[in-house]
Amino acid sequence: MSHREIYEHFHPDEKSFVDRAWEWVERAAERHETKRTDFLDPRQAHILFALANRHPDAQVVLNGGGTQAERQRAIIAPDYKTLEDEDMGIVVLDISSDDRRISELDHGDYLGALLGLGIKRDKIGDLHVSEEGCHALIAEEIGDFLIGHMKQAHRVDVRVTVRPLSELREITSTLEEQVISVASMRLDGVASDVFRLSRTKIVAPIKAGRCRVSWKPVEDPSHPLREGDVVSMKGFGRFKILEVEGLSKSGRIRVRVGKFV
Repeated sequence: MSHREIYEHFHPDEKSFVDRAWEWVERAAERHETKRTDFLDPRQAHILFALANRHPDAQVVLNGGGTQAERQRAIIAPDYKTLEDEDMGIVVLDISSDDRRISELDHGDYLGALLGLGIKRDKIGDLHVSEEGCHALIAEEIGDFLIGHMKQAHRVDVRVTVRPLSELREITSTLEEQVISVASMRLDGVASDVFRLSRTKIVAPIKAGRCRVSWKPVEDPSHPLREGDVVSMKGFGRFKILEVEGLSKSGRIRVRVGKFV
């Protein structure tokens, strides 16, 4: 299949990942290689799956360590290989503290602490944050480094240990659904409605790079949202476009959104 045929299904800025993923698929199919990836976001996992489906001799399995994992590692292998027993190389980093302020830390505080140690985002899976601390799913090869180096999260002294997946304290996020009526599907308009803030208050953080749409940084307030998009704004929260229900009599768009709580 030509590269042009592959690219037309994806966004131009996804080209470099599409190239990498297609190479993994070809190597599995044609050279009988088995590859385990780092953590992929849902969009990357979707691309990899779509590409593997186009090659009859390759297969992909995904696992993120939790039952509803967003970020997952993949194994790409020749289609004849049995993958049930393949080790995904995921462990739980248990971050805890005797400091009561740990109950105030959020997802961004823990992620910032990990990235601040020079860890690449693709070595980190989902983070399960509770009052007691955080269970972060990580690639097992960075466990020892983190035990030696992670001493703080957002100015709170922490202890870290590595535990097996069977000990994961999973926090499942629930969606609070609402139907909103918007003039257009522009990011700033939809986000200001969901977070009940004026549009000017929403535009500044978007332009400052604090917003991601389906795991990609977006700095353009007029970026059009589509059904299925997950929008996260640092300091405000996350929501998902569940369904675009159509136009009201006044010409506004009815949209069903779910806010992560």
